[in-house]
Amino acid sequence: MIITLKDGSTKEYDAPVSCEKVCADISEGLLRAATAAEVDGKTVDLRHIIDKDCTLNILTFDTLEGQKAYWHTTSHILAQAVKRLYPSVKLAIGPSIDNGFYYDFDYDEGFTNEDLEKITAEMKKIIKENPPIERFVLPRDEALKKVNEMGEPYKAELISELPEGEEISFYKQGDFTDLCAGPHLLSMSKIKAIKLTAITGAYWKGNSDNKMLKRIYGISFPKATMLDEYLEMIEEAKRRDHNKLGRELELFTTSDLIGQGLPILLPKGARIIQTLQRWVEDEEQKRGWQLTKTPYMAKSDLYKLSGHWDHYQDGMFVLGDEEKDKEVFALRPMTCPFQYQAYLNRGRSYRDLPMRLNETSTLFRNEASGEMHGLIRVRQFTISEGHLMCTPEQLEEEFKGCLELAIYMLKTLGLYEDVSYRFSQWDPADKEKYIGTEEQWEEAQGVMKTILDDLGIDYKIGIGEAAFYGPKLDIQIKNVHGKEDTLITIQIDQMLAEKFGMEYVDKQGEKKNPYIIHRTSIGCYERTLALLIEKYAGAFPTWLSPVQVKILAIADRHLDYAYEVKEELFHRGIRVEVDDRSEKIGYKIREAQLEKVPYMLIVGDKEVENKEVGVRKRSEGDKGAVSLEDFIATIEEEIRTKAR
Repeated sequence: MIITLKDGSTKEYDAPVSCEKVCADISEGLLRAATAAEVDGKTVDLRHIIDKDCTLNILTFDTLEGQKAYWHTTSHILAQAVKRLYPSVKLAIGPSIDNGFYYDFDYDEGFTNEDLEKITAEMKKIIKENPPIERFVLPRDEALKKVNEMGEPYKAELISELPEGEEISFYKQGDFTDLCAGPHLLSMSKIKAIKLTAITGAYWKGNSDNKMLKRIYGISFPKATMLDEYLEMIEEAKRRDHNKLGRELELFTTSDLIGQGLPILLPKGARIIQTLQRWVEDEEQKRGWQLTKTPYMAKSDLYKLSGHWDHYQDGMFVLGDEEKDKEVFALRPMTCPFQYQAYLNRGRSYRDLPMRLNETSTLFRNEASGEMHGLIRVRQFTISEGHLMCTPEQLEEEFKGCLELAIYMLKTLGLYEDVSYRFSQWDPADKEKYIGTEEQWEEAQGVMKTILDDLGIDYKIGIGEAAFYGPKLDIQIKNVHGKEDTLITIQIDQMLAEKFGMEYVDKQGEKKNPYIIHRTSIGCYERTLALLIEKYAGAFPTWLSPVQVKILAIADRHLDYAYEVKEELFHRGIRVEVDDRSEKIGYKIREAQLEKVPYMLIVGDKEVENKEVGVRKRSEGDKGAVSLEDFIATIEEEIRTKAR
């Protein structure tokens, strides 16, 4: 039996062998650091037995999958501690996540912060006991019998939903047993530092029709210093949280009278969005995109033709009742079927292609209340949307152009280094979720894979993440709390052109359906603003700042000159305010710093006499006095180049 390691070297064994044994044969130091393993790309326990030729990668805490095995074990220790302290609690699920773990409990009394302290102490006690962690498998009937005897109805429900033939595994550690697929650590002694971080509510299976459970979040590390660094990072994340900072800087607010997920952009926030929109539309125009403006709503007929009515209706705001009303309308959740009507305005030939249609689109999606967060996920939002109709021969070059545009936007905004790529594909096991045949999906995904590989894009594959009409490249980004969302999407679609009767006449005079590329260039403006707030902690680059210059008069006698300076800056297109309050200059400077204004211009007797301005730059402090023209030349260049 030949086992191929990550570095290409091999190990040979005459009989089945555990991943733990192979790891020990490589290095005792590696075994001490190991948390799990990957066998032929699948994450498994180190106790997993290898019985055939395979590839093997030993995972440590330095890898995400290695961390997840570590945190999954800690979630079981959490559940064991809770069951010891509160025996009436029923267990739901306790997975690892990208930044720790959580466990959901059915406990009507709820948990307090004082309870977290007791639970943490009990977890440390269990780790000190270090009971052996053992995995075992049971047939379905025996598994159901076991969890029912344990008094765990949620576990019984999970087992009953597993497909026939699915392996049903448990993990036992001392006096605690839990239904679990794993993987887990060989020993909990590797866990050196724990912190339970939050208590929230969570519906069973994420469905608001189900019972609200109590969720405890936590994190753990192999070194106490790593926990200290993490907690420091969390405090920094709180300081940068757009939901907090955006309100403090008066960029946006919300109102219970208006509703959840419907933020109000205040003048400063609206100015940033306007600046972004003008820049995006101008850049798209330079690249051959043609602007459209389409309605915010349409009859249900349009959505039935596109497939949204059957595949997306739960996420739409429907106006009317099909059983009662002659016509039923819905607010648009996307713009594609509207822009297709622009293509269908007249007959098209290959000479019209590629046709690039863009729109600054206001969209409406009926997000679940538990999913909404600040500006990241909302029910009404504006997006830099576009649809490109092209021939098969043009597809790769046009897709590349869409990606280059998105990368240019991300680099200019300073977000490029924070993103990752996901190739979102259909799930052939859930065909009801999609339109089109298996052959069409294989063709579309094959074309997209070729394009992504040719472009050298480093992507992960997301099965089941495709749109119902085609595969897509999702450009992913995380907020300061580690929650990942899609920022920009580029999709290939060969389904909807045929459904809408979109055709062109090729060079041979034959009618063909165009390929369609759905894309955004900057994504959702509200989400982008949220990420920019967090990226820059509210201290935006000068070109994006809602107020670029604050003029501070030392005394009232300097106000006339301050307003002269303001007038000149205003007429040069610079966003400027005057602080004309009768306050000391030190106070005014501190206030401007809290508002994170890029430039402060101090004017006093000397500046009035010499027709100069005293410059303070947000990032550099006092820059001294310069002529007004010199200052204007400097800031205009900074704005023009979109310097960061």
